[in-house]
Amino acid sequence: MKLLLLILYFAVLIGIGIYCRKHATDVNGFVLGGRSVGPWLTAFAYGTSYFSAVVFVGYAGQFGWKYGLAATWAGIGNAVIGSLLAWVVLGRRTRIMTQHLDSATMPQFFGERFGSRSLKLGASVIIFIFLIPYTASLYNGLSRLFGMAFDIDYSVCIILMAVLTAIYVIAGGYMATAINDFIQGIIMLAGISVIIVAVLKSKGGFMEALDGLARVTDAAVSDTPGIFASFFGPDPLNLLFVVILTSLGTWGLPQMVQKFYAIKNEGSIKKGTIISTLFALVVAGGSYFLGGFGRLFSEQVDVKVNGYDSIIPAMLSGLSPILISLVVILVLSASMSTLSSLVMASSSTLTIDFIKELFFPKMSEKKQVLSIRILIVIFIAISSVLALIQYKSAVTFIAQLMGVSWGALAGSFLAPFMYSLYSKKVTKVSCWVCFLFSSILMVANIFFQDSFPEIMRSPINCGAIAMLVGLAIVPIVSLVSPKPDPKLVEEAFACYEKKTEVSRKTSLGK
Repeated sequence: MKLLLLILYFAVLIGIGIYCRKHATDVNGFVLGGRSVGPWLTAFAYGTSYFSAVVFVGYAGQFGWKYGLAATWAGIGNAVIGSLLAWVVLGRRTRIMTQHLDSATMPQFFGERFGSRSLKLGASVIIFIFLIPYTASLYNGLSRLFGMAFDIDYSVCIILMAVLTAIYVIAGGYMATAINDFIQGIIMLAGISVIIVAVLKSKGGFMEALDGLARVTDAAVSDTPGIFASFFGPDPLNLLFVVILTSLGTWGLPQMVQKFYAIKNEGSIKKGTIISTLFALVVAGGSYFLGGFGRLFSEQVDVKVNGYDSIIPAMLSGLSPILISLVVILVLSASMSTLSSLVMASSSTLTIDFIKELFFPKMSEKKQVLSIRILIVIFIAISSVLALIQYKSAVTFIAQLMGVSWGALAGSFLAPFMYSLYSKKVTKVSCWVCFLFSSILMVANIFFQDSFPEIMRSPINCGAIAMLVGLAIVPIVSLVSPKPDPKLVEEAFACYEKKTEVSRKTSLGK
């Protein structure tokens, strides 16, 4: 039964990829779905790209263990800051200006917005360097779940997931990814809801589980009774950094922001905002809420020996075979949807902003699409090899690099991108300073971690600080650096001044 469900799931994904081939004939169609993607597909594509096995297995287990029920704040932050405010602040303006500048990627946006080839190339290099390790991290968490459910070797899991994702992304491009994300999102919504109920029921229900959590003590963490069932948990400051990194970080991640490029119309933005927020509330809020009860299963897991990734699988190991199958498909869905989004962002950026820009300026649309498809295969292959190396050996460098990739990407791009949509005063130099500051800071955090202040030794805290400092760097450096070309700026912002006729239900008129 479990195997049959998996085969059916894989068949649907591949079928959709083949069906969407007609939308993937040119760059605009392959990378952005022709900028005609509706609210449900866009919102689910945003949400499923946001949450992967890293969140469900890794972060939910780790932060639930560390902060108890207070870890739910991370899920609430993901919904309010990472989804609701991201759509409100960035959604409309991103869609308008990127179409006006005819940009399909984030580096292309920077290049057109500031008339700078170097800025475009610099952004594409940062994305290339830091997206690959992030992509490799998506395979984490699958090994224990597949071993628990099917007794399948982790290497087989990696290869299977990589091949299937490659097939449907290469065949159907962004539209295939968006439709499959919708299906995967429904699985994630249903799966999280059912699993939370089942796990709590195994501990006597919510109130009894909460009472049990309130009785848990850990002298190494806190002497306060009931701390793991409290409102802010044992370590509010570090929890705040988790909320900032995992919530505000989406504002600067290329694979997330690029979803706004493809929105169909105004109505899609409004509906997408609500759908995306509710999706995040259920999936992220549910995952962290579930992880908060991890210490109730301490007799089944040894965190010091097996690590935090073993917590969620231990919580689920007692479920029925059907529910375990649902969990496996849930985690596969979360990982494959994020993987498809990342390789699409990586390959399109490298083709459009690097290869075409430097080597083949007259590259045709057909060759660009071919290049993107070839690079998708290469990126998925590299990430698979990295995941296998980490699994088969004692290499920890890759795992460290995965941890800093989110902070480096979001720290580099969040402030320059957001300010560039709103302010005419942002300068090219300020973008460069922000790019270099965040990238160098996060790389230094890998090699010289012990030299950092204690609060910044954690890659999570360091990444959150990089983003917050970036918000100050861009306006300050813009004040003292050479002003941008007024003509270039006015041309970019002219898109917001164009008149649009709307219905009476939108505006009463004069």
